[in-house]
Amino acid sequence: MAGKAAPRKPAARASAGGRAGVLPWLGLALLILLADQFTKVLILGTYQLGDSTRVTSFFNIVRVHNSGAAFSFLASASGWQRWLFTGIGVAASLLIVWLLRSGAAQKLFAFALACILGGAIGNVIDRLLHGYVVDFLDFHWAGWHFPAFNIADSAITIGAACLILDEILRVRRGR
Repeated sequence: MAGKAAPRKPAARASAGGRAGVLPWLGLALLILLADQFTKVLILGTYQLGDSTRVTSFFNIVRVHNSGAAFSFLASASGWQRWLFTGIGVAASLLIVWLLRSGAAQKLFAFALACILGGAIGNVIDRLLHGYVVDFLDFHWAGWHFPAFNIADSAITIGAACLILDEILRVRRGR
């Protein structure tokens, strides 16, 4: 039928109730989480808040604390946002694990979810340990700076882009 998207294929179930198919994706999420936390430990141990090192004409390594969400949304709030964004991150992580159990056989979909999961947990850990997220990648051009970000943010962005691509491809297959 024109205009209708193809339904998602049922995931192939492994002998342990689908868990074996999820493990590689959870492993990817763990690698993202470890890379994120490792780089943040390096930044916290090397840089003071506000320090910056010029790497290229358009890229710096910095130390920034973000108590808000993306692009420092709600960063100036009184502190309640720490718990709100922690709760959202935990809820999203639980939902993603549940979605992975049923969609592990769909590679692009599962890759996207694993990227988002690793990034979300990385930022939740920061909020729980520090009360803020450590950002350190600073891209700029002609005096304009993109908001600083980290490995977790990059993984979440890649995952979101892959989810969009997965949906576009699924809709096209249904035509």
